[in-house]
Amino acid sequence: APLTALPMSLAGYLKCDTDDGCEAKEETGGEELFDAVNSSIVSGDSIRFFVNVNLEVPPNATAENESAGCVLLHTSRKYLKLKNFEEEVRAHRDLDGFLARASIILDETATSLDDVLREMLKHFAEDPENMEPSCNFEKIMSTLFTDSGTPREGNVHLLSDTIQGVTATVTGVQYQQSWLCIICTIKSLQRRHVCISRLERPQNWGENSCEVRFVILVLAPPKMKSTKTATEVGRTFATMFSDITFRQKLLETKTEEEFKEALVHQRHLLTVVNQRPSAMSDGHKSHGHKPLKLHEFLNIGKGISDDIARRFPVYALDFTDGVIGNNKAIGKYITTMIFLYFACLLPSIAFGSLNDENTRGAIDVQKTIVGQCIGGLLYALFSGQPLVVLLTTAPLALYINVIRGICDDYNLDFSAFYAWTGLWNSFFLVMYSLFNFSLLMKLFKRSTEEIIALFISITFVLDAFKGIIKVFKKYYYHGRTGDSYLEKARTDAIPSLGINTTFLMNSSVSRSMSLENQTGTHDVHYGRETAVLSLMLMLGTLWLGHTLYQFKKSPYLHARVREILSDCALPISVLTFSVVGSYIFKEIEMSKFNYNPSESLFVLAPVQSLSIGSVMSAMGLGFLLSMLFFIEQNIVASLTNAPENRLVKGTAYHWDLLLVALINTGLSVFGLPWIHAAFPHSPMHVRALAYVEERVENGHIYETIVSVKETRLTSLVANFLVGLSLLLLPFPLQWIPKPVLYGLFLYIALTSIDGNQLFERVALLLKEQTAYPPTHYIRRVPQRKIHYFTGLQVLQLLILCGFGMSPLPYMKMIFPLIMIGMIPIRYEAWLPSFFPVSHAFLSSGLDCR
Repeated sequence: APLTALPMSLAGYLKCDTDDGCEAKEETGGEELFDAVNSSIVSGDSIRFFVNVNLEVPPNATAENESAGCVLLHTSRKYLKLKNFEEEVRAHRDLDGFLARASIILDETATSLDDVLREMLKHFAEDPENMEPSCNFEKIMSTLFTDSGTPREGNVHLLSDTIQGVTATVTGVQYQQSWLCIICTIKSLQRRHVCISRLERPQNWGENSCEVRFVILVLAPPKMKSTKTATEVGRTFATMFSDITFRQKLLETKTEEEFKEALVHQRHLLTVVNQRPSAMSDGHKSHGHKPLKLHEFLNIGKGISDDIARRFPVYALDFTDGVIGNNKAIGKYITTMIFLYFACLLPSIAFGSLNDENTRGAIDVQKTIVGQCIGGLLYALFSGQPLVVLLTTAPLALYINVIRGICDDYNLDFSAFYAWTGLWNSFFLVMYSLFNFSLLMKLFKRSTEEIIALFISITFVLDAFKGIIKVFKKYYYHGRTGDSYLEKARTDAIPSLGINTTFLMNSSVSRSMSLENQTGTHDVHYGRETAVLSLMLMLGTLWLGHTLYQFKKSPYLHARVREILSDCALPISVLTFSVVGSYIFKEIEMSKFNYNPSESLFVLAPVQSLSIGSVMSAMGLGFLLSMLFFIEQNIVASLTNAPENRLVKGTAYHWDLLLVALINTGLSVFGLPWIHAAFPHSPMHVRALAYVEERVENGHIYETIVSVKETRLTSLVANFLVGLSLLLLPFPLQWIPKPVLYGLFLYIALTSIDGNQLFERVALLLKEQTAYPPTHYIRRVPQRKIHYFTGLQVLQLLILCGFGMSPLPYMKMIFPLIMIGMIPIRYEAWLPSFFPVSHAFLSSGLDCR
């Protein structure tokens, strides 16, 4: 607590709990765990509140145990949590550093605090190991007090920065008056220093410091990592001195060696004491280690029945929450529907166009939209976790391309072979769900999930750059092939009354060319300006989308308006740059997706036309495809149900996997593209329905989800609107240029890495230590271990990228097996030898904020 002035004749150094001259500070909310609480009033109630929220006090703790329910009180009236020696590795590092260069003064005879501090600084100056060449110890002495450089008007002489132990009792606040920790930040210092002085006799230095026997002085430079600051070092030693038994042992020591041994022994006691409640409180950790038993997989259908029993009682609430009752969220639902509509429609157009090129029209944009509508509606109605979004994805487009190549090589009917591959895939998925194979996802801890999530984000970025590179090759670099090619281009394009769109889509034109149609309405240019405009549209879509997505953090406009703009960032950016590309620069021809209206959307595949050998070969492809479905569906569902999202209605992994199998059975036999759970669309859907609060810790702003509206309405309406979009083909949907879709991919990739712990830890390698965020693993895991663990994850990511992004199509098909093969590497081979179990858990983020 701040020091209150008294005449120097009465008390030179006073610590009290009054509120004079103190500025009231905003009290932090009690819903979250925190290491410090600002309080304008030091009271028993405020201390008990902090202890109840943050500390695990044993039930048998009594008032006789002074350290039970004790917290640390900083000069700024901020409660500091006692340091956890079992989890926070920096506590051991601080003590080891002190023991290596111990500055201990035993039986100091000085009686005033000024004299004691001068002796401690003199001890620093005389110690050759602690020499600071550019340090002025007189300046340090003045910095320790608030009246530094000013005359002592009114005999005020106050300590600038202190930490003291306080305990809430029945009668009020009880200060631990036998010790005092003084901390100071000095720019001229090169490293941290700690000195402990044991006084010969108790000294009375004012209220709440009436019998001081120990003084701890901590000096540190200002630019330090958040876990190495003077306050953090002071918290380490203050935690040790908060134990009255330990202080009594220190009084009995005769030499510095005995004093050091007492410190080491106290560290051991604090570590052992903290282990028991920590292990008991983290129930999910012990559950995660519970080995899987064979009978769990032989209990056929148990997982499905448990999922239905868990989710069916709240099925009706999925339609009424946020619509009926007090906590209505109709506005949030509308913005989420708009966002989800574009998030489902635009990838359907992009991958539908890719499938159209790969299959030569067998699966086109129209069929992709129809499959998305039907599959999305069925999943939204009957799934156990409706916040998961189903989409056709780039890996599925790759499988379809491989199937097309196999059919061409062996003269097979594409629709029949495609249907059999999908049917085998669904068969294996049904087996996985019936035999509870989703239990295997317990082995996929958060670190594995983040590797796969970051891999998917990288694929979005590569797809975008591949697309823009094709545009540049087509329109920018083809001008050196000669005028004969250009002349042929003119003869192909001019005979039509207008501009031949098919030619513009599929032919490569060398340079800027102006063609005036016979009506004389306008000129259309395509060439280098097309490539440059395409790049601007892609980057513009990314810039506007991400700017609006972050707009909720800005101070402009009303909070509700900022939230709406942030939720609608995707549709606003896509519509804006579609208008720019197709209307404002309409004289420049842009690359657009093909549209060939299908005669019939629902034609049964001739599955009986294939031989037995062809059907068996389709089984192999179906098995590999089922591995992809199994991993993607379960990992995306796991990321959606992450504890930090605070979903309350339960999970349904087995039932959802069975439902996806049934949906894709119908899509396969009608020649529609397959769909499965999509990342990052599903977590983004959760985020759009979430109520988020911001909190500040050590200058870093964190967003925390308070609650999420778990509803089926947003998915239902969005997928219904996707189906209605068939009426918008070919126009105005064909006005959306392909570069805008590439910008959409970049936007999805950029927003998906927000909160990815693997990406954050990779970014630590590029930051100075003072900029490290005070995240839990920074406090609890040694920095070198963090970088080692991150390097191991990056290695796994590179292996995954090597297979998943290989130019060899068949190599790409086996990357789901590579994902599964990483489990023994993660848990059996490398990791335990390099990292202790606790470090592995903490680096994996299992006990995330």
